[in-house]
Amino acid sequence: MQGRLLPKYKGRYQAHPLGYWQDEFSLAKGFELNQIEFILDFNDCMLNPLLREGGLEEIQTISKKTGIKVKTICADYFMEAPVHSSDSAIAKKSQMVLINLLGNATKLGVTDIVIPCVDQSSLGGIDATNRFIKKMEPIVDIAESLDLNLSLETDLPPKPFLELINQFQSKNVTINYDLGNSASLGFNLSEELETYGDKITDIHIKDRVLNGGPVMLGEGCVDFNKFFKKIKEFDFKGPFIMQAYRDDEGLNIFKNQLSWIKPYLEDL
Repeated sequence: MQGRLLPKYKGRYQAHPLGYWQDEFSLAKGFELNQIEFILDFNDCMLNPLLREGGLEEIQTISKKTGIKVKTICADYFMEAPVHSSDSAIAKKSQMVLINLLGNATKLGVTDIVIPCVDQSSLGGIDATNRFIKKMEPIVDIAESLDLNLSLETDLPPKPFLELINQFQSKNVTINYDLGNSASLGFNLSEELETYGDKITDIHIKDRVLNGGPVMLGEGCVDFNKFFKKIKEFDFKGPFIMQAYRDDEGLNIFKNQLSWIKPYLEDL
């Protein structure tokens, strides 16, 4: 996840590191990673290279130089300004931002845009869910034409989550699976994967305690043994994104957690 190898941006836990994002590519190469999941924030979004003029070319240049690709985007913008906002002006603007992002993402060869529907953008109730479906339907049509996945991250239990996905009737509406968030919500890992495992296209590696925040990998409620054994049952082709616990500095704690998780990844 973008920023995990760098000092916090303005003290924020997860944010696009505006002004020094380029530094992370060479660091990622040193760790033998192969991609960085870019973040699109709400704040200063038009300064983000994903949207600003000339930004895509800058990403492409540094990606070619280092071999580190940008194949997925975590669109945190829509946590602050959901496409299903009850404020029609906010919803309309967010639709346009997402459409613009889709067009730019395909130029980078992006496969997945993660749409978070958690915390303040949670699909809390039937009205919000219906608004979300209605606002996303024309965007899904565009995603299908570009063969780009809209990978939804929600706090819904397994069956309602699958029901939501199925309402779109599109192979390009998929699931982002966040190990830590599911563990924090108390969901049953086996039930989740058995319900919608074949629809997962992007995985966030994280550990959290029940009803609590992120912790070092292996110190929370995620059953990593069960997860990696279960994921082998599916033809998962997407990325594993390290979104694990971080400190202010980023680098050393990432190194330790990457070493912890590597045996699981190498066994796949």
